Amino acid sequence: GGFSATGLVDRYPSMFLYGLPLLFQSLDEVDYVRARMDEDLRAGLEEAGFVNFGFAEGGLAMLMSNVPVQKLDDLKGQKVWVPEGDVISYAAMDALGLSPVTLPLTDVLTGLQTKLINIIGTSPVAALILQWHTKVKYITDLPVSYIIGVLVIDKKVFYRLNETDQVVVREVLEPIYVEFNRVNRIDNQKALEALLKTGLELVKPNQSQVSEWREIVSRTNLAEAEKGRFDVEELNRLLGHLETFRNGGERSMSAGPAAEIAQ
Repeated sequence: GGFSATGLVDRYPSMFLYGLPLLFQSLDEVDYVRARMDEDLRAGLEEAGFVNFGFAEGGLAMLMSNVPVQKLDDLKGQKVWVPEGDVISYAAMDALGLSPVTLPLTDVLTGLQTKLINIIGTSPVAALILQWHTKVKYITDLPVSYIIGVLVIDKKVFYRLNETDQVVVREVLEPIYVEFNRVNRIDNQKALEALLKTGLELVKPNQSQVSEWREIVSRTNLAEAEKGRFDVEELNRLLGHLETFRNGGERSMSAGPAAEIAQ
Protein backbone atom coordinates (compact mmCIF):
# COMPACT_ATOMS: atom_id res chain seq x y z
CA GLY A 1 0.00 0.00 0.00
CA GLY A 2 0.90 3.65 -0.38
CA PHE A 3 0.84 5.68 2.84
CA SER A 4 1.48 9.11 4.23
CA ALA A 5 3.92 9.12 7.14
CA THR A 6 1.14 9.28 9.73
CA GLY A 7 -0.47 6.21 8.19
CA LEU A 8 2.36 4.05 9.51
CA VAL A 9 3.05 5.53 12.94
CA ASP A 10 1.05 2.84 14.74
CA ARG A 11 3.62 0.32 13.55
CA TYR A 12 6.69 2.58 13.48
CA PRO A 13 6.21 5.77 15.54
CA SER A 14 9.37 7.48 14.26
CA MET A 15 7.59 8.07 10.95
CA PHE A 16 6.34 11.18 12.77
CA LEU A 17 9.85 12.68 12.73
CA TYR A 18 10.10 14.37 9.32
CA GLY A 19 6.60 15.81 9.63
CA LEU A 20 7.00 17.40 13.05
CA PRO A 21 5.40 20.87 13.00
CA LEU A 22 7.72 23.86 12.48
CA LEU A 23 10.77 21.59 12.40
CA PHE A 24 12.32 22.46 9.03
CA GLN A 25 12.90 26.00 7.85
CA SER A 26 13.97 25.18 4.29
CA LEU A 27 14.38 22.44 1.72
CA ASP A 28 18.14 22.75 2.19
CA GLU A 29 17.66 21.56 5.77
CA VAL A 30 15.41 18.75 4.59
CA ASP A 31 18.05 17.52 2.14
CA TYR A 32 20.80 17.65 4.77
CA VAL A 33 18.79 15.66 7.31
CA ARG A 34 17.37 13.15 4.85
CA ALA A 35 20.83 12.36 3.50
CA ARG A 36 21.76 11.30 7.04
CA MET A 37 18.55 9.71 8.31
CA ASP A 38 16.57 8.18 5.44
CA GLU A 39 18.39 4.86 5.73
CA ASP A 40 17.77 4.74 9.48
CA LEU A 41 14.04 5.28 9.00
CA ARG A 42 13.92 2.75 6.18
CA ALA A 43 15.63 0.20 8.43
CA GLY A 44 13.13 1.02 11.20
CA LEU A 45 10.25 0.32 8.84
CA GLU A 46 11.79 -3.03 7.91
CA GLU A 47 12.13 -3.92 11.60
CA ALA A 48 8.45 -3.04 11.95
CA GLY A 49 7.62 -5.57 9.24
CA PHE A 50 7.57 -3.50 6.04
CA VAL A 51 9.82 -3.53 3.00
CA ASN A 52 10.09 -0.06 1.48
CA PHE A 53 11.97 1.59 -1.35
CA GLY A 54 12.58 5.13 -0.17
CA PHE A 55 10.43 8.15 0.59
CA ALA A 56 8.62 10.37 -1.91
CA GLU A 57 8.76 14.06 -1.10
CA GLY A 58 5.34 15.66 -0.86
CA GLY A 59 6.76 19.11 -0.19
CA LEU A 60 6.71 21.67 2.57
CA ALA A 61 3.21 22.41 3.82
CA MET A 62 2.29 26.08 4.15
CA LEU A 63 -0.60 27.77 5.93
CA MET A 64 -3.46 28.70 3.60
CA SER A 65 -6.32 30.75 4.97
CA ASN A 66 -9.13 33.23 4.37
CA VAL A 67 -7.58 35.87 6.61
CA PRO A 68 -3.96 37.04 6.46
CA VAL A 69 -1.87 35.13 9.01
CA GLN A 70 1.21 37.10 10.06
CA LYS A 71 1.20 36.69 13.83
CA LEU A 72 -0.23 34.41 16.47
CA ASP A 73 -3.15 36.74 17.18
CA ASP A 74 -4.28 36.23 13.58
CA LEU A 75 -4.77 32.55 14.38
CA LYS A 76 -6.76 33.03 17.56
CA GLY A 77 -10.29 31.74 17.18
CA GLN A 78 -9.52 30.23 13.79
CA LYS A 79 -10.35 26.57 13.16
CA VAL A 80 -7.18 24.88 11.91
CA TRP A 81 -7.31 21.57 10.07
CA VAL A 82 -5.21 18.71 11.45
CA PRO A 83 -4.95 15.48 9.41
CA GLU A 84 -6.61 12.45 10.93
CA GLY A 85 -4.12 10.52 13.04
CA ASP A 86 -1.64 13.38 13.39
CA VAL A 87 -1.68 13.66 17.17
CA ILE A 88 1.62 15.56 17.17
CA SER A 89 0.29 18.44 15.06
CA TYR A 90 -2.89 18.46 17.14
CA ALA A 91 -0.81 18.89 20.31
CA ALA A 92 1.23 21.66 18.67
CA MET A 93 -1.85 23.59 17.57
CA ASP A 94 -3.35 23.17 21.02
CA ALA A 95 -0.13 24.46 22.64
CA LEU A 96 -0.35 27.57 20.47
CA GLY A 97 -3.83 28.20 21.81
CA LEU A 98 -5.58 27.43 18.53
CA SER A 99 -8.68 25.37 17.75
CA PRO A 100 -7.51 22.26 15.87
CA VAL A 101 -10.12 20.28 13.97
CA THR A 102 -9.29 16.71 12.98
CA LEU A 103 -10.57 15.62 9.57
CA PRO A 104 -9.65 12.95 7.04
CA LEU A 105 -8.20 14.19 3.75
CA THR A 106 -11.47 13.47 1.96
CA ASP A 107 -13.43 15.92 4.14
CA VAL A 108 -11.15 18.96 3.89
CA LEU A 109 -12.83 20.60 0.89
CA THR A 110 -16.25 20.16 2.47
CA GLY A 111 -14.86 21.50 5.74
CA LEU A 112 -13.64 24.65 3.97
CA GLN A 113 -16.97 25.06 2.15
CA THR A 114 -19.01 24.76 5.34
CA LYS A 115 -16.53 26.80 7.43
CA LEU A 116 -15.97 23.86 9.75
CA ILE A 117 -12.31 24.78 9.17
CA ASN A 118 -10.85 28.00 7.80
CA ILE A 119 -7.09 27.40 7.88
CA ILE A 120 -5.22 24.47 6.35
CA GLY A 121 -1.61 23.44 6.14
CA THR A 122 -0.78 21.77 2.85
CA SER A 123 1.68 21.63 -0.02
CA PRO A 124 1.04 23.74 -3.13
CA VAL A 125 0.56 20.63 -5.28
CA ALA A 126 -2.08 19.17 -2.94
CA ALA A 127 -3.92 22.50 -2.70
CA LEU A 128 -4.08 22.72 -6.49
CA ILE A 129 -4.95 19.11 -7.30
CA LEU A 130 -7.58 18.79 -4.56
CA GLN A 131 -9.03 22.23 -5.41
CA TRP A 132 -8.60 23.46 -1.86
CA HIS A 133 -7.10 26.66 -3.24
CA THR A 134 -10.56 27.70 -4.47
CA LYS A 135 -11.68 28.14 -0.85
CA VAL A 136 -8.74 30.16 0.51
CA LYS A 137 -7.29 33.61 -0.22
CA TYR A 138 -3.88 33.78 1.47
CA ILE A 139 -0.68 31.74 1.71
CA THR A 140 1.61 32.40 4.67
CA ASP A 141 5.23 32.12 3.56
CA LEU A 142 6.24 29.76 6.34
CA PRO A 143 7.01 26.02 6.14
CA VAL A 144 4.84 24.39 8.79
CA SER A 145 5.66 20.73 8.14
CA TYR A 146 7.34 18.41 5.64
CA ILE A 147 5.27 15.80 3.83
CA ILE A 148 6.47 12.40 2.63
CA GLY A 149 4.81 9.36 1.15
CA VAL A 150 5.99 5.76 1.12
CA LEU A 151 5.12 2.49 -0.60
CA VAL A 152 5.46 -0.56 1.64
CA ILE A 153 5.06 -4.29 1.14
CA ASP A 154 4.42 -6.68 3.99
CA LYS A 155 7.78 -8.22 4.79
CA LYS A 156 6.43 -11.77 5.03
CA VAL A 157 4.91 -11.46 1.56
CA PHE A 158 7.98 -9.83 0.00
CA TYR A 159 10.30 -12.55 1.27
CA ARG A 160 8.25 -15.21 -0.47
CA LEU A 161 9.98 -14.00 -3.61
CA ASN A 162 13.26 -15.70 -4.36
CA GLU A 163 16.37 -13.67 -3.62
CA THR A 164 17.01 -12.80 -7.25
CA ASP A 165 13.52 -11.39 -7.68
CA GLN A 166 13.82 -9.42 -4.43
CA VAL A 167 16.92 -7.72 -5.82
CA VAL A 168 15.12 -6.93 -9.08
CA VAL A 169 12.15 -5.35 -7.29
CA ARG A 170 14.47 -3.16 -5.23
CA GLU A 171 16.57 -2.20 -8.26
CA VAL A 172 13.43 -1.11 -10.12
CA LEU A 173 11.59 0.71 -7.34
CA GLU A 174 14.40 2.49 -5.48
CA PRO A 175 15.40 4.67 -8.48
CA ILE A 176 11.71 5.48 -9.00
CA TYR A 177 11.56 6.98 -5.52
CA VAL A 178 14.69 9.01 -6.19
CA GLU A 179 12.94 10.35 -9.29
CA PHE A 180 9.75 11.04 -7.32
CA ASN A 181 11.76 13.32 -5.04
CA ARG A 182 13.24 15.23 -7.96
CA VAL A 183 10.01 15.63 -9.92
CA ASN A 184 7.77 16.37 -6.94
CA ARG A 185 10.00 19.22 -5.83
CA ILE A 186 9.79 20.82 -9.27
CA ASP A 187 6.04 20.27 -9.38
CA ASN A 188 5.57 21.96 -6.00
CA GLN A 189 7.47 25.04 -7.17
CA LYS A 190 5.33 25.20 -10.32
CA ALA A 191 2.15 24.67 -8.29
CA LEU A 192 3.06 27.50 -5.94
CA GLU A 193 3.64 29.80 -8.89
CA ALA A 194 0.26 28.74 -10.31
CA LEU A 195 -1.50 29.44 -7.01
CA LEU A 196 -0.08 32.95 -6.88
CA LYS A 197 -1.18 33.54 -10.47
CA THR A 198 -4.76 32.57 -9.58
CA GLY A 199 -4.85 35.50 -7.17
CA LEU A 200 -3.89 33.99 -3.84
CA GLU A 201 -1.89 36.53 -1.88
CA LEU A 202 1.46 35.73 -0.29
CA VAL A 203 1.71 36.92 3.31
CA LYS A 204 5.00 37.38 5.14
CA PRO A 205 4.84 36.28 8.79
CA ASN A 206 6.20 38.37 11.62
CA GLN A 207 9.66 36.82 12.07
CA SER A 208 9.93 37.60 15.78
CA GLN A 209 6.64 35.79 16.30
CA VAL A 210 7.78 32.85 14.17
CA SER A 211 10.69 32.35 16.56
CA GLU A 212 8.21 32.26 19.44
CA TRP A 213 6.01 29.75 17.59
CA ARG A 214 9.01 27.51 16.94
CA GLU A 215 10.06 27.62 20.58
CA ILE A 216 6.59 26.67 21.84
CA VAL A 217 6.14 23.90 19.29
CA SER A 218 9.64 22.46 19.78
CA ARG A 219 8.86 22.04 23.49
CA THR A 220 5.62 20.31 22.55
CA ASN A 221 7.40 18.00 20.11
CA LEU A 222 9.86 16.98 22.83
CA ALA A 223 7.05 16.46 25.34
CA GLU A 224 5.26 14.18 22.87
CA ALA A 225 8.45 12.17 22.38
CA GLU A 226 8.87 11.83 26.13
CA LYS A 227 5.31 10.48 26.30
CA GLY A 228 6.46 7.68 23.99
CA ARG A 229 4.82 8.95 20.80
CA PHE A 230 8.14 8.42 19.02
CA ASP A 231 11.79 7.77 19.89
CA VAL A 232 13.52 10.54 21.86
CA GLU A 233 16.98 9.43 20.76
CA GLU A 234 16.02 9.60 17.08
CA LEU A 235 14.53 13.06 17.64
CA ASN A 236 17.74 14.22 19.29
CA ARG A 237 19.80 12.82 16.44
CA LEU A 238 17.66 14.72 13.93
CA LEU A 239 17.93 17.93 15.96
CA GLY A 240 21.68 17.42 16.13
CA HIS A 241 21.88 17.26 12.32
CA LEU A 242 19.80 20.43 12.08
CA GLU A 243 22.04 22.23 14.55
CA THR A 244 25.12 21.18 12.59
CA PHE A 245 23.60 22.46 9.36
CA ARG A 246 22.46 25.75 10.85
CA ASN A 247 25.85 26.40 12.39
CA GLY A 248 27.70 25.53 9.21
CA GLY A 249 26.91 28.74 7.36
CA GLU A 250 25.32 26.89 4.44
CA ARG A 251 22.61 28.55 2.36
CA SER A 252 19.16 28.35 3.91
CA MET A 253 15.91 29.63 2.38
CA SER A 254 14.73 30.89 5.77
CA ALA A 255 12.27 33.28 4.14
CA GLY A 256 10.34 30.25 2.93
CA PRO A 257 9.87 28.28 -0.28
CA ALA A 258 7.90 31.05 -1.95
CA ALA A 259 10.53 33.75 -1.53
CA GLU A 260 12.11 33.56 -4.98
CA ILE A 261 8.79 33.14 -6.81
CA ALA A 262 7.23 36.09 -4.99
CA GLN A 263 10.11 38.31 -6.06
